[in-house]
This record gives sequence, C-alpha cells and structure tokens, in this order.
Amino acid sequence: MTRTRWTRSVGLLLAGGFVVFAIGGCGGGGDFKDKPRPAIPLQLSGVVTDKAVSVEPSKVGAGPVTIVVSNQSTRSHTVTLQGGPHNTVEQVGPINPLDTAQIQETLDPGTYTVTAGSDSSASPEIKPATLHIGKARAPSSGTLLLP
Repeated sequence: MTRTRWTRSVGLLLAGGFVVFAIGGCGGGGDFKDKPRPAIPLQLSGVVTDKAVSVEPSKVGAGPVTIVVSNQSTRSHTVTLQGGPHNTVEQVGPINPLDTAQIQETLDPGTYTVTAGSDSSASPEIKPATLHIGKARAPSSGTLLLP
C-alpha cells in the first residue's frame, strides 16, 4: 500500500509540475506589443501615353501604395518611380503597348516622379508625372473585413 501511495504522490507531483510549466509558458513574451496595423494600401492609376505620364490621384498620404500603370502609347516603356526622402527607386517593365504592370511600395512623405522610358533612342521625351505624398495615413487597426 505504501508503494501505491508513493506512486500516486509522484504522479500528482509530475502532473502539478507540468501544469505549472504549461501555465507559465502561456503569453508573457515581451516581443508582442499591440502595435497598430499599417494603413490600408491605396491603389493609384497610372497611364503612359506618347506625350506624358499621369498618375491619379496625385496627392495621397504616406503608407503602402500600389500604382497600376497602363501603357497606352505605341512603344514599350519601362516605368520608374523615384524620389522621396530616401531617394526610393522602383522600376517595372518593359510594359508593351496596351499592357499593364504595377509598382508596389511603401512611400514616406515627399515628392516622387513617375517616368517612362524606352530603349529606342528615337523615342520623343515623355513628360513625367509628379506624385505628392503627405503625412502618414491612419492605421487600419480598427477597420473590419480586411485580410
């Protein structure tokens, strides 16, 4: 009977120790903070024609941005987003005539230019678009139905 009581006591001690360690392992990590989620990504529309590049809207707040560019010109072009406080350079292309491409970037406040260029030296100069990025947009922490 003492052997049964001893086995039962050891079993209870082991189970109790396991429960203490399991509870102690839950949460408590200093790495997790309730940090706000980034702003909702904005989608901007860009068009390249034979004469100019345009991006609408041309004034938005800082944060994640996707620029969908449509090439409505007669030549293939490489589109470049450049500027801002860190001299960001993001490039896509070549984009064939009547085709689309996109540039995804998180933009800080500042002024950016969107240019279109071609490998053909005979192509005329295409006027660039200017994109003005203002102060940061609100975080999306309280927004429902986001992925």
